[in-house]
Amino acid sequence: MKQDLVLQGPGDSYLRSGQVAEQAGVNIQTLRYYERRGLIAEPARSPGGHRAYPPETVTLLTVIKAAQRLGFTLEEVAELLDTGRRGHPTPDLRARAQAKIAEVDAKIADLTTIRHALTQVVTAGCDSLTHCTCPDCPLPFADLAEGRPPRRAER
Repeated sequence: MKQDLVLQGPGDSYLRSGQVAEQAGVNIQTLRYYERRGLIAEPARSPGGHRAYPPETVTLLTVIKAAQRLGFTLEEVAELLDTGRRGHPTPDLRARAQAKIAEVDAKIADLTTIRHALTQVVTAGCDSLTHCTCPDCPLPFADLAEGRPPRRAER
């Protein structure tokens, strides 16, 4: 059975790669990738050569994953972390969050349009993308494929 902690010195406790990955809900490859990208610091090594992460690495990984769930790319997360590490107050996070809200609103508008089109397909009884037999097919794919302008369904 593996030890829970790797001891570097009196009172200093560190976690191994597998422990960090498990606690943060990521896989070891993700952990190493984040190291290469500079999102997390390269860890110290135990006397046996194992990576030895400080416990706060788990918190940092959790923050990174939460930011990704909010729609931030890894590049954006890296920039935000770098800004935070400098220790100076900055409106950067707020401005980026506002930009993400605008992106989310645009995605919601796109999804609403898609939902509306799919509802029309269901209502019309469409049965094929290329040879639909419903009288007022809302999908113009066949017309577009044949070079004809799409038919406009009467509403």
